[in-house]
Amino acid sequence: MNAASVGATRDELEDFLYAEAALLDAWRLDEWLALFVEGARYFIPPAGAEDDADPSTSLFYVADDYHRLCERVKRLKKRTAHAEFPRSRCRRLVSNVRVVEGDAARFTLTSNFVTWRSKLGVTDTFFGHHLYEMTRVDGALRILSKKTFLDQDDIRDQGKVSIIP
Repeated sequence: MNAASVGATRDELEDFLYAEAALLDAWRLDEWLALFVEGARYFIPPAGAEDDADPSTSLFYVADDYHRLCERVKRLKKRTAHAEFPRSRCRRLVSNVRVVEGDAARFTLTSNFVTWRSKLGVTDTFFGHHLYEMTRVDGALRILSKKTFLDQDDIRDQGKVSIIP
């Protein structure tokens, strides 16, 4: 399957994901949240989980419906969010963007990522892949759901998942 089969260009899909990463790196969380449709969901399964991991049968690091995602963004922007105050310096790289299935109304998009997080003299590396359910709203790409899969064995050394999105 290719980008054209869902009514998009590869450049458009890649630019969307690059823009999402840039918003997160710049801590522009409200603008990042606006990429999601109302009713969207966001998940981070346990490290090493398979793509079919389900929050009803496994304990996820994050299993947010849209309301919880909005509350997470509000909380992370506050000075009382000790995990991110002062906030981490992050850099995200996105690659291997592919359309997996679907049509112009609703489709599945996947990409690989590496996220570096630096705080208090320690730099952590997170790597894995994202699985998106996407749609268009008024012609613009929007996220219906996003799953972030950590491909490392565990995150004990890193500890914080507040910056992964």
